[in-house]
Amino acid sequence: MQAEKPLWVPSEEFVAATPMKAFIDWCSDRFGRDFVDVDAFHDWSVAERADFWSAVWDFCGIEGKRGERVLIDGDDMLGARFFPDATLNFAENLLKLSGPGDALVFRGEDKVERRMSWDELHTLVSLLQQAYRAAGIGKGDRIAAMMPNMPETVACMLAAASIGAIWSSCSPDFGEQGVLDRFGQIEPGLFIVCDGYWYAGKLQDVSAKVAAITAKLGVPTVVIPYVGGTEALAASLQDGRTLDAFIAPFAARPVDFVPMPFSHPLYILFSSGTTGVPKCIVHSAGGTLLQHVKEHRFHCGLKEGDRFFYFTTCGWMMWNWLVSGLAAGATLCLYDGSPFHPDGNVLFDYAQDENFAVFGTSAKYIDAVRKGGFTPVSTHDLSSLRLLASTGSPLSPEGFGFVYEGIKPDVQLASIAGGTDIVSCFLLGNPLKPVWRGEIQGPGLGLAIDVWDDDGKPVRGEKGELVCTKAFPSMPVMFWNDPENRKYRAAYFERFDNVWCHGDLAEWTDHGGVIIHGRSDATLNPGGVRIGTAEIYNQVEQLDEVAEALCIGQDWDDDVRVILFVRLAAGETLTDDLVRKIKAKIRSGASPRHVPAKIIAVTDIPRTKSGKIVELAVREVVHGRLVKNKEALSNPEALDLFADLAELRH
Repeated sequence: MQAEKPLWVPSEEFVAATPMKAFIDWCSDRFGRDFVDVDAFHDWSVAERADFWSAVWDFCGIEGKRGERVLIDGDDMLGARFFPDATLNFAENLLKLSGPGDALVFRGEDKVERRMSWDELHTLVSLLQQAYRAAGIGKGDRIAAMMPNMPETVACMLAAASIGAIWSSCSPDFGEQGVLDRFGQIEPGLFIVCDGYWYAGKLQDVSAKVAAITAKLGVPTVVIPYVGGTEALAASLQDGRTLDAFIAPFAARPVDFVPMPFSHPLYILFSSGTTGVPKCIVHSAGGTLLQHVKEHRFHCGLKEGDRFFYFTTCGWMMWNWLVSGLAAGATLCLYDGSPFHPDGNVLFDYAQDENFAVFGTSAKYIDAVRKGGFTPVSTHDLSSLRLLASTGSPLSPEGFGFVYEGIKPDVQLASIAGGTDIVSCFLLGNPLKPVWRGEIQGPGLGLAIDVWDDDGKPVRGEKGELVCTKAFPSMPVMFWNDPENRKYRAAYFERFDNVWCHGDLAEWTDHGGVIIHGRSDATLNPGGVRIGTAEIYNQVEQLDEVAEALCIGQDWDDDVRVILFVRLAAGETLTDDLVRKIKAKIRSGASPRHVPAKIIAVTDIPRTKSGKIVELAVREVVHGRLVKNKEALSNPEALDLFADLAELRH
């Protein structure tokens, strides 16, 4: 249900100070256009993509040679090429600043606090670049990392990009097989690991896992110091060395930024891999840079000197997204560990201490803060905070309300949506538009977003598939080991010819915003009516008795019935009264169609390493089918809770 009035409206002073407004005015002058509002500007950015993306390049001061041609074969989604004559270096665009000011600020729970200046970052990148080359790493070679979200990880990536190597990372909580399923496919020439990490105040030993992985990868390994024991771990490996030993032979000098084609591979990211071996998604240096700069500068309003934070691990594309904030001259505020150690104030303490301008997190985190009874609005000074961003899953209307009631009343809230597939966002905040409860503010500039029904026709006011009908720069270059693009086509273009189908169930709103109702492949169809799982979660998770929920459709009696699994709050039990309360809440807040046939209590909900619940894996287990890659889960043992449940047999 839409609110009668917006939760936030940008003031005239706020709008006037935004890079988005400056960019629109600049484009008006350059192209002789009079844009009546930001929606008209978006329409132009889609209709005139060549003009728009060339304007992004010029306005944002991209370092490199742009070339004359901006877009060729633009009507062919897979064949389109942006800036085919351009050369640039991704790292050069992130390292334009120098000096003693903070480039990176780091907190590892309550164990470590560090800062790295722009000059120190340049120095470390220079040393790493030389060490990579001495190790035989060059253009197109892969460097894989199993690392915490710490300053050295950023420097290692930038050094790889500076010489045209391809970077791929995961977080150190991945299991041995999960790491091998990813990095084994891409055959790295170098493996970078930490000596351990902290989580929930406890030291996590990785030595046995690292030894097993390196033995199977069979490549040189560099051990980065974090918790201690670096020398011992490096010495135990067949071809291991510490970071200090790796860079010791070299002296700092200006970083050598090697120009690369716009489409040169930068990152290999991985699909979640819960239904098979993860797909290796290759993203380009130019497409990633241009898309991130556009999103950060215009949609997030990021400016030089801003403190930019996103709670993420190195196994989630939001880490890649966060790091690009350096291109705007922002200081990155990195955090590794539990966001609730020692308690739920830790990230807000960090925000207050460092004066975050942009605070990014997940919808699940916001809900956990709300349910934990924390109210930063009354305990913390967040006066510097301009934008609060949420992603990972749809933010519920109650989550929207809590941000304004419990965190900060005068902040722009941007629920954003995109994914690993595009290493960026299809839907974002817009600093020139109001924020409405439960709605993403709108599509990203330059992106031809729409919602289509099963017949490929645009729909308004009803659910459909989220699609993008025109090519954009941050589409994958390819999938690794997919020479004929078969996996690539199957992933996005099987549903609609020459149109990107993202796999989200979405709906346009009356305000020009979008509601995401969950993954369309997890859509429930009782009686042939399409129901998004997020619609059910939005109701259930308002109840204090329910910590979190997971919903699937079970094949039953030639139809599909809705099954709701709930993890209850501490001390709660699933009584008949609570079942009735849950059903009544869903019936009144959503519809009678949404009411589950069964409500079953479980002690844990399985999720990916980035915190997303895995509805499809649970559906497979419930139907007695094999889940092919449990290593993709952070808690694979939770899947066992859903096997052979007596409640599902009647």
